[in-house]
Amino acid sequence: MIVERKKLNFWERLYIPAVIGGFKVTARHFIKSVFKRQPVTMQYPEERWVVPEGYRGAPYLVKDQEGNTKCVSCQLCEFVCPPKAIKIIPPGPAGQLADRPNAEKMPAEFEINMLRCIFCGYCQEVCPEEAIFLQKDWSHVGTNRAEMIYNKEKLLSLGGTHAGTQKWKHKLEEAKEQENFPVKP
Repeated sequence: MIVERKKLNFWERLYIPAVIGGFKVTARHFIKSVFKRQPVTMQYPEERWVVPEGYRGAPYLVKDQEGNTKCVSCQLCEFVCPPKAIKIIPPGPAGQLADRPNAEKMPAEFEINMLRCIFCGYCQEVCPEEAIFLQKDWSHVGTNRAEMIYNKEKLLSLGGTHAGTQKWKHKLEEAKEQENFPVKP
């Protein structure tokens, strides 16, 4: 296919009108920034950035009311993570821990590389046990790369304690209502 190009006229062939248009835009930005009354620089330790509504923060693991981790090593968060920032090692072949005999699926290791994390929130959305929550913090500080890889203990300490699984609560209530009020044929 041959595309016909129209001939440029004299003013279109000159670059001077484009340069003048660029100077107009630059002058407008310069005047706005010079005569603007608001400071654009934030004094960081004294002034803090206010997190806007809808901000997705860093993912953390949470504990249940008994202080145990809610994660059951389903590895859905690891599979759905776009930058592959989450690494989960499930428990060994015995699958049981000495301190919790009923915790056959509690992860042996759980790591999130905060340098890779893009704060997309997929891990929280896919978690069936509500073990991962996003917290609205934005200041992650470390002196080297190893400090930015958060292990299970650090994630649990930062995540805190949450109530029991609430995600499926409304579905259970609907099922109970359907049992109590069966549909007539």
